[in-house]
Amino acid sequence: MPHTTKGRPLLRHGLLTIAALAACAATGASARDLIVALKTEPTSMDPQYHALTPNIQLSQTLFEGLVCSDADLSIKPCLAESWSVDGKVWTFKLRPNAKFSDGSPVTAQDVVFTLDRAGKVPNSPSSFKVYMQKVEKVEAVDPRTVRITTSELYPLLAINMVGLPIMSAKAAAGPAPEGKTTTELNSGDGLVGAGPYKFVSWKRGSEIVFERNPHYWGPAPAWDKVTYRPISNAATRVAALLAGDVDLIEDPPTDDLERLRKDPKLSVETKASNRVIYVALDQNGETTPGIQGTNGKNPLLDKRVREALSLAIDRDAVVARIMGGVATPAGQLLPYPMFGASKQLSTAPKANPDKARALLKEAGYPDGFTLVLGAPNGRYINDSKVAQTLASMWTRVGVKTTIDSNAPAVFFKNRDAYSYSAYLAGWGTATGEMSNTLNSLLVTPNKEKGLGTTNRSRYSNPEMDKLVAESATQMDNAARAATLARASEVAMADFAMLPVHFEHSVWAMKKDVSFKGRADQQTMVQYATQAK
Repeated sequence: MPHTTKGRPLLRHGLLTIAALAACAATGASARDLIVALKTEPTSMDPQYHALTPNIQLSQTLFEGLVCSDADLSIKPCLAESWSVDGKVWTFKLRPNAKFSDGSPVTAQDVVFTLDRAGKVPNSPSSFKVYMQKVEKVEAVDPRTVRITTSELYPLLAINMVGLPIMSAKAAAGPAPEGKTTTELNSGDGLVGAGPYKFVSWKRGSEIVFERNPHYWGPAPAWDKVTYRPISNAATRVAALLAGDVDLIEDPPTDDLERLRKDPKLSVETKASNRVIYVALDQNGETTPGIQGTNGKNPLLDKRVREALSLAIDRDAVVARIMGGVATPAGQLLPYPMFGASKQLSTAPKANPDKARALLKEAGYPDGFTLVLGAPNGRYINDSKVAQTLASMWTRVGVKTTIDSNAPAVFFKNRDAYSYSAYLAGWGTATGEMSNTLNSLLVTPNKEKGLGTTNRSRYSNPEMDKLVAESATQMDNAARAATLARASEVAMADFAMLPVHFEHSVWAMKKDVSFKGRADQQTMVQYATQAK
């Protein structure tokens, strides 16, 4: 059973509790709580600090954007009840009943504040400025009308608004350039949103507590209180579910799925996601860490070496043996037929170890070299096991590979410090478009323009950059998708990055909890309900 308040002592709460229960009986409702076991604790509560799934799934429960995405990533109105575009001018009309959790109305000035803050948050590991591309001016026409002018025709403006949940200008104001700092927001100071739940507390390493937002404009959420418990060990998450300590868990071990599906007290949901697991390869210059046996050269600058590493990977074997079948081999960074994915790359390349060895020899590495592959342990499904398998496959063709696997927080810190020549990571496309993936991971980094914000391989290809930029001005969807598909083909032909597989997300839960899952893998509790 989900956690309920029905059993609390009536005498202690007196008449107030009796009255509350009477109200519940009158409406047929019952007060319930939900406990969720997260595989990864968020790094911040600041909704504009780190574009990371563990952060986003919580921030978009506390906050809402002008536009939201549904479980299959189609956009829908949220705080904006409607919008229109006339050339380079977009006009959003706010809902008259949209309120923050403190009861104050959501106004156009809050939108202006939020969009202005996106590029001001210091030390952001993946800046939210990526969603502000082409935005030239944001104006509050009146309390309910926001006008956004772009520098050129920009079809992505509405979908980019999904990534920018609206903050309260009053609550988040402060003397720093960005208003309330990330540290202040992490403590709950200024953390006032207009989402279905409101923030209560965060004890790092222990629990995060949200409560129902009584001022939410939409349907009342199913749960009075939601408690998130970060449990990084997958077996421990399963044990907590079986013991009844939690109601819903993320990513149970693939080895346990058959057993969990047979348990009459539980249900298991699986959903194909757009998260690609990839290997990034440092292409910044001759100096690169973790590689030896190359006379000081960075072999990853050579396309033949990158292709050899790709050909050494048996993606079908990874999916079948390591992922237990809950994944799809990947030939690009977004699964076809999602927007901008290439049909030509819908089938993943087959392994060819002999050709891989030949390419290494042709590139001047007949005896291979040594390489350290960085990887998180516990961020993605079986991530450390996948990394170990890739290391074995690379070693088999002559690239003697060892693994540097760390807890997610340590891994991302190392990655952002460019401590790896090669690392395994994942990317879930928040907008469901190839433009987001390429702009974030592979477009030449440009901090001022918000481009290449997570391009830690420092890959740069003018031809691909040009195609991505061209797509951003194409208002015709078919033409834009075709241009993005071409950009994907250019990047993959260059082995800019090595896609491995697309994850299928899995959640396990008590039988009386219903959660159908999302393509972006986010565990958003506003979509979890009491099963009928």
